[in-house]
Amino acid sequence: MPTVLITGITGQDGSYLAELLLAKGYRVIGAVRNSQNAKESLPTVLKNSVELITWDMLDQRRMTEVLTECRPAEIYNFAACSSGAGMFDNPARIGEVNGLAVARILEAIREVDTKIRFCQASSREIFGEAAESPQTESTPTNPRSPYGAAKLYADSMIRIYRQRYDLFACAAILFNHESPRRGTEFVTRRITQAAAKIKLGLAKELHLGNLDAQRDWGFAGDYVRAMWLMLQQERADDYVVATGKAHSVRELCEFAFSRLGLDYRDHVREDALAYRPIEPALLVGCAAKSNSKLSWKPEIEFRELVHMMVDADLRMLSEKI
Repeated sequence: MPTVLITGITGQDGSYLAELLLAKGYRVIGAVRNSQNAKESLPTVLKNSVELITWDMLDQRRMTEVLTECRPAEIYNFAACSSGAGMFDNPARIGEVNGLAVARILEAIREVDTKIRFCQASSREIFGEAAESPQTESTPTNPRSPYGAAKLYADSMIRIYRQRYDLFACAAILFNHESPRRGTEFVTRRITQAAAKIKLGLAKELHLGNLDAQRDWGFAGDYVRAMWLMLQQERADDYVVATGKAHSVRELCEFAFSRLGLDYRDHVREDALAYRPIEPALLVGCAAKSNSKLSWKPEIEFRELVHMMVDADLRMLSEKI
């Protein structure tokens, strides 16, 4: 039974990956700051199935101790300061956790066991205001936030350790990916939760920014499967993980509200204060490399994803009434 170590296991991506790997027969260990708090935050299906161990993203010595004790065959790093609205909050800490911590993990791997395979959850934010569309692994990077800059530093260190020390380390350049486990600070979950609240009479309106802004949205469960496939290859490499299709916030609202028999135009209001201008290049990923080399493609379509999220929010809110 191979052992896998997952940082950020209580989050959306970490929990979906844990489910996937448990089904494949892995021993799953979650590296967390506080094991008691983490256990309470885990989805119910994972509470009695994963092990938790104390870990500090700023403490390389502790990382080395954990790797020596657990001897994982694979490590997946999802621990990070938030994207979305938090991309500019506390730039120094974002740099420490999202960037420098990855160098610490790589050093710990190099010290303990160079055969450990490592996958880093990177982000489309490394492209910033992209020079071209769609974005590929070779698109010039141009981060426009501390979050994107820290993710780019981590990616750079992965390439350096791969070339200099022959570590099996990969960067998964993830475009937007959502699920019922997405935090409510993200626009997708804000919309699906608001639709459910309005249906249940718990709210009347939802205020959003630019409804014509477009994103490449996929399902988190599909994206973590791509990350697992990266570590099963003969050679380590970096991959864009995306659907290749862009959808507008307006379309998301339409699918979410119509799922509940509502017209979004009766409830959604555009808020000038939250308005973001349209990006000069469409933010959409080209996953041709993942498609061909990993034999990966997303299984959940956008409309199905939105319906899945709305149904989950309606069920959750109904249980609280």
